[in-house]
Amino acid sequence: MEAVVVDAGSRLLKAGPAVPDQAPSMIIPTQMKRVPEDGSLSENSSCEDIVVDPVAHGYIRDWDAMEDLLHHVLYTGLGWEIGNEGQILFTDPLCTPKAVREQLVQLMFETFNISGFYASEQAVLSLYAVGRISGCTVDIGHGKIDIAPVIEGAVQHIASRRLEIGGVDLTKLLAQELSKSNPGVNLNLSDVEKLKEKFSCCAEDEVAYAKIFKLHDVEEKHTLPDGQVIKIGREKYTVGEALFQPSILGLEAHGIVEQLVRSVTPVSSENHKQLLENTVLCGGTASMTGFEDRFQREAGLCSSAIRPTLIKPPEYMPENLTLYSAWVGGAILAKVVFPQNQHVTKADYDETGPSIVHRKCF
Repeated sequence: MEAVVVDAGSRLLKAGPAVPDQAPSMIIPTQMKRVPEDGSLSENSSCEDIVVDPVAHGYIRDWDAMEDLLHHVLYTGLGWEIGNEGQILFTDPLCTPKAVREQLVQLMFETFNISGFYASEQAVLSLYAVGRISGCTVDIGHGKIDIAPVIEGAVQHIASRRLEIGGVDLTKLLAQELSKSNPGVNLNLSDVEKLKEKFSCCAEDEVAYAKIFKLHDVEEKHTLPDGQVIKIGREKYTVGEALFQPSILGLEAHGIVEQLVRSVTPVSSENHKQLLENTVLCGGTASMTGFEDRFQREAGLCSSAIRPTLIKPPEYMPENLTLYSAWVGGAILAKVVFPQNQHVTKADYDETGPSIVHRKCF
């Protein structure tokens, strides 16, 4: 039985057998709805009252909900049988607290009775997915942006950065902009999220964005699921632009390329070239139309003597690798750590307890 790889993000959970050249067999929302034990909802209860987010800003926050979600994924989705559980590899967000790692390994051995466990940081895994062991990852997640320099498979935590903005903030920005231009339309964030995924794009540069913002002939109409018609035009460019001009979000911060360049400063200068010239973009937002081109264009204008260069994934890798590169890297790593017995075994866990995860998973 193949080891299972699980990448649990704030918005989507990716899971499946460790087959590196295929997309994960399950990509499902992480958010759940809590239903009463009898399965019924009273007339007075609303969906908002019972929505549960097991993962927030990349970290597991609701352990009961996470247990339920993993039970569904492993037994219902991937066909595990109770009493015959296999091995599992989890992707770790940047700077995951030790207590979270310990609680996860404890949950997997004591509740799910797995036979083997491993965890590795998402930045390292995203580089593995494109055939690198050194470089920088820029991971634009649902609730955060992580920038991580990696040297020889080790994240340089002294240089890593977490920006507390992410896809959800861009969704709220788009909702705000659309509300201004469509004052009579009632928008919910779920609809706006879908609009963002379908329409959002990046202008070539700041000058092009400024020109677009003065135009009114770029509008197109879209019908929402409830039948309302909405006009969307220059707003779709604002989403991408906010990553390069955070002032649009009301933030006093450098744009994403300058953040990347500054992140390598604490690392020895002899590594700067290797890091910046092997840059990988991750996350759904990074796949928006025009984003890579704009990123590379801004990289050519940045303050650094060494300009960031984006690495393209190998042709044999699955399409849309940006969306689940950490999962693919996890599938590659699982093919090494489990056959070579580098993982945490049940015997290791029974002997040492949850702290074993820090010794064997790095």
